Amino acid sequence: MSSKYDYLIVGSGLFGATFAREMTDAGYRCLVIDKRDHIGGNVYSEKRNGIDVHVYGAHIFHTSNDRIWNYVNRFATFNNYINKPKVRFGDNIYSFPINLMTLHQLWGVTTPAEAEEKLKEVRVPCENPDNLEDWILSQVGREVYETFVKGYTMKQWQRDPKELPASIIKRLPIRLTFDENYFFDKYQGIPVEGYTSMVKNMLEGIEVRTGIDYFTDRDSLDSLANTTVFTGKIDEYYGFRFGELEYRTLRFEHEEIDGDFQGNAVVNYTHPEVPFTRILEHKHFQPQTASKIPNTIVTREYSDEYKRGKTPYYPINNDKNTKMYKKYEVLARREEGVIFGGRLAEYKYYDMHQVIGSALMKSRKELEKRANDS
Repeated sequence: MSSKYDYLIVGSGLFGATFAREMTDAGYRCLVIDKRDHIGGNVYSEKRNGIDVHVYGAHIFHTSNDRIWNYVNRFATFNNYINKPKVRFGDNIYSFPINLMTLHQLWGVTTPAEAEEKLKEVRVPCENPDNLEDWILSQVGREVYETFVKGYTMKQWQRDPKELPASIIKRLPIRLTFDENYFFDKYQGIPVEGYTSMVKNMLEGIEVRTGIDYFTDRDSLDSLANTTVFTGKIDEYYGFRFGELEYRTLRFEHEEIDGDFQGNAVVNYTHPEVPFTRILEHKHFQPQTASKIPNTIVTREYSDEYKRGKTPYYPINNDKNTKMYKKYEVLARREEGVIFGGRLAEYKYYDMHQVIGSALMKSRKELEKRANDS
């Protein structure tokens, strides 16, 4: 007996929405479910008194991939937002990411040559800088590390920086120019109508059911479709048989106030004694309308200890977790009728464009497989 759907897609975030769109456009029947009461996963946004609020933290879309940029522009009009966060350490505010202006504010250097000479003086040599602390010390020295990286990292990851892989900090740009753009990518922006509107457009014409927890009725839900696309936690899918993978989670405090609070969308608070990691001011993510809005909404973002039942945001890809994930990955490769995808199912620190890229690749492989089987 044939199933009602070709694909049951567990999760309506970017991976699930992209996969559902591709397979629907190819003529297959998809059902998307999500345990939350809304679509979009962690990119979900909502309008509050004229301000589009990033409910689960800041999301700035960026990519150098023409195909992915053209793809998302099918579903949203993007603004011209450029991510230029600031850092507050004590009473001082600095340009960020680390660039020539940052080093001028810190040391008074005014040219790339002066900055390079100063960096040569302060770098801490390390033959094999394989952890976060050793790597950044080898690049910029102790003062920059303690001002911009150490306290923030300890709060963000709840780990000593020596326990974290260097790959985390290598994502941070270090420039000897006055370029304050956080990202190197060719394209950057935020949907003018918000991410929820974009995901809604991606899911147009596709059946979506929210408030459905896959694990409460797993067998019944699986029976609805020939193939399940799972975007949740891979360790939960397998009943935590090899142990629980570790994640970083977040806690948010939203506040609406009059006027303008900090004059920038993102300000990182790097001092270890400040309990939150950053403050977001959401109206500044839409620079074309920010000055027209008399009120403002700010969000204080706290890193929180992850426990089962909380929202997992970022995988902690240290040696212990990587070894555990590989055991789950072996099971996933052998699993018939299930496709695993997304940050949680693949246990990867994906950016948004990478999630979409992964979904496009896996949907293409699925279509090729179907074509070969027919």
